[in-house]
Amino acid sequence: MGYSALARWINSPTNGLDLITENITKNHHGAYVGKWQLSVRSYRSTFSQIPGFQIPSERSMFTLTMHEHVYVLLEDPLAPQRSEIIEMPQGPTASLPSHFRTTFLSLSPPNALEQLLSQLKARWVPVRQSNAPSRGQNPVAGQQLSVEGAVFAIGTDWLVRVGNVILTGGAIKGMLLEAEYLPIPVLHSPPGYTSELLSNLLTSVLPNVPDARMVAITISDAQWEDVLWDREEEARQQEQGKKTEDEDDGDLYVSLDQIVTKRPGDWVGIDRDRRSAFLIIGSLRSEGIL
Repeated sequence: MGYSALARWINSPTNGLDLITENITKNHHGAYVGKWQLSVRSYRSTFSQIPGFQIPSERSMFTLTMHEHVYVLLEDPLAPQRSEIIEMPQGPTASLPSHFRTTFLSLSPPNALEQLLSQLKARWVPVRQSNAPSRGQNPVAGQQLSVEGAVFAIGTDWLVRVGNVILTGGAIKGMLLEAEYLPIPVLHSPPGYTSELLSNLLTSVLPNVPDARMVAITISDAQWEDVLWDREEEARQQEQGKKTEDEDDGDLYVSLDQIVTKRPGDWVGIDRDRRSAFLIIGSLRSEGIL
């Protein structure tokens, strides 16, 4: 897996997927690889309904199922952001909060979260349910929207994913496009911008449709570091750093094995899917679809 970029074709026509498929296969000599399917759900907590428990604001939870994993974004509007804590002066008695505003998790298998919520009778309910659950149906399993489309390979370097955003009732709400450049695991771009290499490809696969509106979906490296932050992992890295300094003190030679290491957040394996999931959830939320 390589570095990828996402975009939203907001005003795509109902036959937009067919138009893009024709453009990719005829003009880019792309080959169909398989289906692209995602499902997205949103929940809210109901802690305020607990007798004697007062809470100013409920928490939100968004899930995106991709392949064999479900990616979960938890948001507590009352908790501070990690960047706010870092900027504060740290005194000798300063301590970190129990959690920050957002927590991003990866779980497998995909249905494990719903089973856990149901078994624990957790106080989370779907934000929007298309129909009341029938007898014997899990009340937290109502799917809110899906992304359905196709994956294409262009040469040996590119994968392109295109799909319609389909609401619960079947209405199409634009499209999602993702271009993945396989040769490299990471490519840094200025905050708020998409790599020109990938944005040019995304633009080229769009059909010649008047007044097409496509918006890039981006996140800065600093924001992504906040999303990936792990308290225990940070402590392990700090401890490992101290050990490495002690062991390498005075050593003039460093092997390549010590230099070339996989960094958390590189666009490889599950990390690539995690970033895509986070960006897709953020984009749909900003449009008010979730």
